[in-house]
Amino acid sequence: MSDRVLLTGISGFLGGHVALQLLNAGYTVRGSLRNLKRADKVRDTLARAGADLSRLEFVALDLMDDAGWREAADGCRYVQHTASPFVLEIPQDKMDLIGPAVEGTTRALDAANAAGAERIVLTSSMAAIAYGHDKARTTPFTVDDWTDLNGRGVNFYQESKTLAERRAWEIMDEAGRREALAVINPSGIFGPLLDEDPGTSPILIQRLLNGSVPALPRIPITIIDVRDVAAAHVAAMTAPEAGGQRFPMGERTLFFKQVADLLAERYPDRRVPRLQMPDWAVRIYGLFDRDVRGNLGELGLAKQLDSRGAVALLGRELTPAPEAVLATAETLVAHGLV
Repeated sequence: MSDRVLLTGISGFLGGHVALQLLNAGYTVRGSLRNLKRADKVRDTLARAGADLSRLEFVALDLMDDAGWREAADGCRYVQHTASPFVLEIPQDKMDLIGPAVEGTTRALDAANAAGAERIVLTSSMAAIAYGHDKARTTPFTVDDWTDLNGRGVNFYQESKTLAERRAWEIMDEAGRREALAVINPSGIFGPLLDEDPGTSPILIQRLLNGSVPALPRIPITIIDVRDVAAAHVAAMTAPEAGGQRFPMGERTLFFKQVADLLAERYPDRRVPRLQMPDWAVRIYGLFDRDVRGNLGELGLAKQLDSRGAVALLGRELTPAPEAVLATAETLVAHGLV
């Protein structure tokens, strides 16, 4: 079997960085897209980043459709499943998130197992670990923690990521191949953009820089650099000790105000908000905004992740969160997005 990797979600913010690191490491990458018409754009993006495109190929896959999954995984030594629905606005119907997350994970792992892939790396999330717990908790969340779906304030996105990861472990246990799965659980992913698509978490930086956020809620953001997350995906593919393990990844937690202060110092000519909104005002605003209302439970709660496993996997410390934030901002400016 060749060192070919099936990489789902190659056009995404994280997927693009995983593809770049895989290609630079000498792997052949079979990237999945919902529509192959996007292949040229992905090629151009990776070429500008310095990737060797001679080992890049594409397949069409849909998280909600069985077509093509077994054929896509055939001949692949490894499978990286980074594709998953992520929305900035929580939908009214939770199945708009849960359906693609769980069914896509099921299709990817079933195809990987049928192909005999040596290692499957799944992109999960901090959302599957750190929510629905006692608000008084101050200790870091670890590999042993799971989001409590019956806990207070758990939103549809957190439910979708939790159910998808639990389904992944069930599939591997049923197949007797638990050691063939490694799961990466990143926090909010920031860092340099590869193209003009700001992705998901970087949109926060975009909004802070373009003046569309009038004031700052006292909501924390646990931050990890996309390059570290991609490197962990690549390392987890071959590290013997990664089999059957979860890897929470969050370098540190910053409040909106701290992120805004970093940006204001670097970009003094931008209309970066500096005023922190009192919690009572955020709660009133949440009465009229469903997405704000869905995050009211996070006011003032600075969650920390125990990232020691990821540090050991990478063999180095994680990129400091302020560097990830500023790298996001620099590339937003470079791509003319602010």
